[in-house]
Amino acid sequence: MKRDRPTDHTGIAKYNAAARASSATVIGHYSTSFGLAARLLEPRVRSQVRTIYALVRVADEIVDGAASQAGVSLDGQRELLDDLERETVQAIVTGFSTNLVVHAFAATAREAGIDTSLTAPFFASMRRDLDPAPFDAAGVAEYIYGSAEVIGLMCLRCFVQDTPRSADELQVLETGARSLGAAFQKVNFLRDLAADRDALGRNYFPGVNLLTMTETQKNELLDDMDADLDAAARVLPMLPVGSRRAVTAAHHLFARLSAKLRVTPARALMSARVRVPDPEKIMIALTASFGPGAWKR
Repeated sequence: MKRDRPTDHTGIAKYNAAARASSATVIGHYSTSFGLAARLLEPRVRSQVRTIYALVRVADEIVDGAASQAGVSLDGQRELLDDLERETVQAIVTGFSTNLVVHAFAATAREAGIDTSLTAPFFASMRRDLDPAPFDAAGVAEYIYGSAEVIGLMCLRCFVQDTPRSADELQVLETGARSLGAAFQKVNFLRDLAADRDALGRNYFPGVNLLTMTETQKNELLDDMDADLDAAARVLPMLPVGSRRAVTAAHHLFARLSAKLRVTPARALMSARVRVPDPEKIMIALTASFGPGAWKR
């Protein structure tokens, strides 16, 4: 039976739509918080940011449990990660991939100007998660840049793609994006102490014995995280209105997590993951959507 052949334009349009839908599905299965904030983005940017999240999540699953639980060896995980990076770079160049998540990300990268200056550090940090060697302070900083700060920079390129900025403005925005990404990662490090140590054998806080961490040590870590959040907050008014509400909601959510970590005893962090209840997340999103400055251009 001969199939109807769509025109080239219709064919790639349908393929692109299927790829974007696959990215949205990934978010739906993995992140209520990120998914909630993403809904506040203008439609085009929302679709693009979802593609970034989806690729990051697939890479993360290679190094953080799913691949291992499927029976893939450590060397096999490294090979899978190398393959994913090669396919991602190739798709950015050609505009096509048989992997729907990669294809969707590549389309975003081509539209927003995301290139290997951002993807290479990300994949380098993912490879670091497959290295059992303990982190030192410099190694953690490099890891946070690749695993979180470049994600903020990728999203920023989507946010400002239609709003030309001066070089000075972009530098300020990039500093804010990096600070916010770093804060998100550090807060999650503290929330995931038990899982990272017990299941993955990792400690992202060199010099701190997680089993004997004191309240003073915990609060010093939170001081650093709050400094990043404060730096990011100063840049929020510069974002386009179509992105500002979502980023503000995400910022406020992690500020709330930081506050909850402050009042959680250090010893309790090894047995329970601090979270914000869903009703409170919704209130944070509503406040970001309709609070002062939310719609100011």
